[in-house]
Amino acid sequence: MTSRTVLITGGAHRIGAAITRDLHEHGMDVVIHYHQSLAEAEKLAEDLNGKRSDSAYLVHGDLLDFENYSEIIDQAYGFKNRLDVLINNASSFFPTPLGQISLQQWQNLIGVNMQAPLFLAQLAADHLTANKGCIINLTDIHAIRPMKDFPVYSSAKAGLEMLTRALARELGSDIRVNGLSLGAVLWPENMNQEKKDDILKQTTLKRRGELIDVTNAIRFLINDADYMTGQILTIDGGRTLYS
Repeated sequence: MTSRTVLITGGAHRIGAAITRDLHEHGMDVVIHYHQSLAEAEKLAEDLNGKRSDSAYLVHGDLLDFENYSEIIDQAYGFKNRLDVLINNASSFFPTPLGQISLQQWQNLIGVNMQAPLFLAQLAADHLTANKGCIINLTDIHAIRPMKDFPVYSSAKAGLEMLTRALARELGSDIRVNGLSLGAVLWPENMNQEKKDDILKQTTLKRRGELIDVTNAIRFLINDADYMTGQILTIDGGRTLYS
């Protein structure tokens, strides 16, 4: 994976940071996109550049602002004058109970979870084609199992899964496009223990996933899935086996 460059949106914290660290450890140069996580992004880049000089680069941008997309891709490409992998990890997540949904909430959830991956992929396509690169979209098991009080988020992730397949069809033999659908790996912030226990009871393996489960799958999709495109890998401990 050395001499290849990856752009990870939302790459400064939580799952995005774990992916960033793992790909860097395996030799990739990493472009870390962030919006509000400046301190985390700077600390992560400092750590990674301390391990390998000039191997991590920061790109700032609000994914709700269409005008930022081209600048994000231009900066990511300009870091090493190549772009091999785009990982659309950034996500917006909050409840929108029916009857209380606002247009702003709709635009936020659709914008970050679906609009940004589409336009970033479109803008990155030429760079990725030059290196037979790939796109990986981070989705959610709630794309197929809607979560109560989260109809817009669930719909946005369902749209991202269809977008993954559609992009694979559109980009053909030049760029592989796959998705990673996650179950209980990192708990949402402020989730109580009772809710966590209830989720694990509905998970076949009766335990939460680990970050290494995600990072291993990401590296598989980059390195070893040469005959795979338009697919969604599910890492959920068997939770989607339950109704």
